[in-house]
Amino acid sequence: MPDYAAIAARLSGQPELYALLHRAAANDGPIELAPLMAACDARVRARLASVDQGLLRAILRAGAGMEAVEGFAAILAHLQAATPAPIFRPEIMAGPSIALPTAGQRADMPAFSDRAFDAWFAQQGVPYGIGLYGENRSVYASDQFADMASHERRTVHLGIDVFAPAGTPVYAPLAGTVRHLTYQSDPLDYGNVLILEHDDGPAPYFTLYGHLGGSLPELLSEGARVQPGDMIAHLGDWHENGGWAPHLHFQIMTSMLEQSSGNFFGVGHAGLWGVWAQICPDPNMILRLDEARFRA
Repeated sequence: MPDYAAIAARLSGQPELYALLHRAAANDGPIELAPLMAACDARVRARLASVDQGLLRAILRAGAGMEAVEGFAAILAHLQAATPAPIFRPEIMAGPSIALPTAGQRADMPAFSDRAFDAWFAQQGVPYGIGLYGENRSVYASDQFADMASHERRTVHLGIDVFAPAGTPVYAPLAGTVRHLTYQSDPLDYGNVLILEHDDGPAPYFTLYGHLGGSLPELLSEGARVQPGDMIAHLGDWHENGGWAPHLHFQIMTSMLEQSSGNFFGVGHAGLWGVWAQICPDPNMILRLDEARFRA
């Protein structure tokens, strides 16, 4: 049995708790979160309590050599064998697209949509731009990407971005149920966001569609079923999508952790990438882009 008092003592006064938790689980075997928090001093306990408890459990599981999310490998195998419908029409790989590396957009790309954004796409001669999964982005500098358990901000992109003009339709790739349909109003958040729950695999998993248009609540409601190829949303303009150039943030989650408000992390910690990559595996298992062209 782990010596929870000794582990708690090692956490006391330390600025970086995530790495220490991972190391403790690696050294002491499986650690249960509740008795560990009970053994911690009030300051450390408050810091741990302020962050997602599901993330802490995933860190402890990974440190102990287990799957960060139970059933991860089985979900991964299921997705790799799936035959998803295209999320956009025409399909992204049916014609030319352009990768938009480094902070998710190019220096010559307009910050907002309207005629300037549409003209930029016309000038490039491509229907879509792609923002990469696993890309470390400096744009995430606000306090909403920090937490009390670590000095490290969340900066590594957990989804794939598909840039296209506002109003572009978005289609369901897989059958699922609308789990959440919300509006996240913080600057650089998702704006209108949709989360689908999928129960066709060995365990439930989820897909997230962020930066959508205001038509979302007219198209869907929580609990509604969608089928592959159903139109589920339109891309939002900057005033309704969190303040971004129009694009879809598409993400897979093998667990919702303890997020219940209709939001979910869109970026993770670089120092915890091995954990985050199991919570949010590569969305290209569904999008099926050319990995030689679209890899961070």
